[in-house]
Amino acid sequence: MTRRTDTHPDLTRPDAGAPLFSTWRVDGPDRQRATVDAIARTWERRPWPASGLLAYHVYTGTDGATLLHHSQWTAEHAYEAFVKTHRQERVDEIDTAVPGIRRLGLGRYRLHRSHARAAGDGRVPGLVVTVRIDFEPPAAGRREDVTDTVLAVLGTDADAERGLISAHLHLSADGTHVLDYAEWESGAAYDGSLAAPSSPRWERVRTLPGVRGVTGTRYEHALGLVPGWGRLRRSPVPATSRGFGHVRRPTGR
Repeated sequence: MTRRTDTHPDLTRPDAGAPLFSTWRVDGPDRQRATVDAIARTWERRPWPASGLLAYHVYTGTDGATLLHHSQWTAEHAYEAFVKTHRQERVDEIDTAVPGIRRLGLGRYRLHRSHARAAGDGRVPGLVVTVRIDFEPPAAGRREDVTDTVLAVLGTDADAERGLISAHLHLSADGTHVLDYAEWESGAAYDGSLAAPSSPRWERVRTLPGVRGVTGTRYEHALGLVPGWGRLRRSPVPATSRGFGHVRRPTGR
């Protein structure tokens, strides 16, 4: 069976070997809500489709026009099997309920490094911010080095971390970009971080060679779906590494 949950996903779970992200454009807050409701109905009336799917979460963009989808799979072949057997019937039912959805593409990733929440930190994220860092083609092989530099710089900026719960940096499978999934206490906390004075170290990171552009987008968690035979793992992990939780002056997507 399929069970709904309000718990945010644990992006550090070790069995999630294939994290996927995608964006839908639905053009309007009313259509956002209608699409989330259609997704919930479509999934909850069916059995959980595969043991390789660990969790599926949907987020509404604060722009009032987009939805972010994040699914955690044990491996990519599990997702490919789902596409062959179960995906289309779900897509058809959702599109019948809300015609005109534009699917902007699926991104495949692997988690590189995280600034995980500390043990005992029970804060519930009020805002999720995704930050996409695009690289020039010749710099694709330097993504891990650049990411590690970003992590080190953020670790020195206390103002930037105020209100940040966790951050998880993913390397895209196509080699073009890094995607940071950051959990914040609230939109006000994130705005306060953006307003903090920028240190010289941070300015150096923003102008690193090979970085082509940085785009930040804000979301609120709207729907979580997990298998009914077990609970979504959420064991706290010591914050032994720092994550890239925000960018200055983000632009919409």
